[in-house]
Amino acid sequence: MSGPALLDRIDAPPTWQRVDCASDVHLRAQDPATAAAWHAYLAAAPFDALCILGDLFEVWIGDDALAADPTADPEITFQQQAVATLAALSRRRPVYVMRGNRDFLLGAGFAAATGVQLLADPVVLTLGQRRWLLSHGDAWCLADRDYQAFRAQVRRTDWQSTFLSLPLAERLAQARALRQRSQTHQAAQRKAGVAPADVDPRTAAEAVAAVGAEGLIHGHTHRPGVHPLADRARRLVLSDWDAGAVPPRLQVLSLDRDGGWRVCPLPPAAAA
Repeated sequence: MSGPALLDRIDAPPTWQRVDCASDVHLRAQDPATAAAWHAYLAAAPFDALCILGDLFEVWIGDDALAADPTADPEITFQQQAVATLAALSRRRPVYVMRGNRDFLLGAGFAAATGVQLLADPVVLTLGQRRWLLSHGDAWCLADRDYQAFRAQVRRTDWQSTFLSLPLAERLAQARALRQRSQTHQAAQRKAGVAPADVDPRTAAEAVAAVGAEGLIHGHTHRPGVHPLADRARRLVLSDWDAGAVPPRLQVLSLDRDGGWRVCPLPPAAAA
């Protein structure tokens, strides 16, 4: 099974003044409030281009779900509607999507249906005089050896071919079971006081230095913040999205052409 074409660099034209980055939106039918906030943000489109750095969907079981009977499962209906909204945006603004650990099966069919450009991981963004390295971040969480073994398995062509050959209903059942196991494991880790794995700082610094970037922007870890790297570079970590959290976690990172950046929370009305 050959993979989709992936863009390995983004060179912003002079007309772009603002590029937004978002990650870990985790769209799913069971969380309509977060989906509503996301769709409101896309409708406003206060950017010249949007980079989605992985885990747009809580789960993606294959591009063939786009052609399935929408009444087959609420999640299928939900994903088809989310894709239609993204397609409407991409007719107005350039949209780039990186695959994450939840939606690594996004492929050429998804790109064709939405009009987005799929990104390699990592990818270099040049905006004005600044260069940023963009990543989902999961490949650099080296201390989480169990996850790295799982990641290597599901990225194999033979594993993906076997999984995608299963009926949609069976794939959905497996994905839901995997999500439940993941939630149970995470809850046990929190109870035991074990912090979630983070990106290896040395590996991140080396990747940034190799491309001469201003810094690294990534998601995955759900640890939003700014962390120093070597040679005055920075690691900007994106928040996950959860409209039901107190306060709501609905943020994008906005980069401007002059080299500045700011965290932009959605307005409360959009989160309602």
